[in-house]
Amino acid sequence: MKLIWLGPMRNIFPIIFLFTFLSACNQEQEGSGEKEKKSFDSSFTTQLGKTYQLAEPSEKLISQYEEAKANFEANPEDVEALIWYGRRTAYLGQYNQAIDIFSQGIESFPKEPKLYRHRGHRYISIREFDKAIADLEKASELIQVTPNEIEPDGMPNALNIPVSSLHGNIYYHLGLAYYLIGEYEKAYDAYLKCRESGSHYDNIVSSTHWLYMIQQRMGNPAKADSLLAPIHADSTVIENQSYADLCKLYKGWVPVDSLIQQGPGGNPSNDAVRYGVANWYLYNGDTSRAKNMIEGLLETNSFASFGYIAAEQDWIRMFNQN
Repeated sequence: MKLIWLGPMRNIFPIIFLFTFLSACNQEQEGSGEKEKKSFDSSFTTQLGKTYQLAEPSEKLISQYEEAKANFEANPEDVEALIWYGRRTAYLGQYNQAIDIFSQGIESFPKEPKLYRHRGHRYISIREFDKAIADLEKASELIQVTPNEIEPDGMPNALNIPVSSLHGNIYYHLGLAYYLIGEYEKAYDAYLKCRESGSHYDNIVSSTHWLYMIQQRMGNPAKADSLLAPIHADSTVIENQSYADLCKLYKGWVPVDSLIQQGPGGNPSNDAVRYGVANWYLYNGDTSRAKNMIEGLLETNSFASFGYIAAEQDWIRMFNQN
């Protein structure tokens, strides 16, 4: 047998110790990742008491989340890294954890409007509307001395062209939060500011839809019709086709039957159309049809879409269901 000289034994012990230490660290990191995944919410319960299991996220979403998390941990003083960490967390359906991340950011950057804008959005997701309003009002105050800017999309459209701005998104979500609690005058004012925040046609159709619907709800059909002036038949949208189609309905260019969708729904754009059509029936006097459509929307699994959340609030307030 051939012996191999390894040198003095005292040189081996540091190597063994280092190997053991690195192995332990690796196991600890893997265990930490498993703990984090286990700490994720697996379900969501709505105000109507319906519990939904969160869908298993795609590998792409998980990869984007892990990259954003690692980037933030490497750059904890970078507010943009923190914002993307929070956004990617929310895209996994982990709204409470995203709120915690944005709250952490607000402690460090109390004058950053983007943090209040994104936390306000996620307060809407978990139905904490008063907290959403407080955050979004704060964001609207902070942007009064800042220029508007394009807000990058976390889930880009087919053309990879962002169509919304920071100011527009703040006012859009603020208007929605007020709408959801039935404060229609304040919702109207916010959506007017949203429409004035940018000339992109996607912004025009989305804000006009809500402006029109609000005035119809307030019993002002003539004023609602006057708000449709910026809507044109030959204009093109990139991603807000649902709102564009609803605006065409309000203009009388398409019949309501052409927008009634079959099937289980569960897509945010489809939910927007379903909710808009349900409201069209409501303020045109067909309460029974409106109620049936809202009930059908609430039977889908799209609990996080704005159409679903609005339908949920209507069901609670208007149809006395708890």
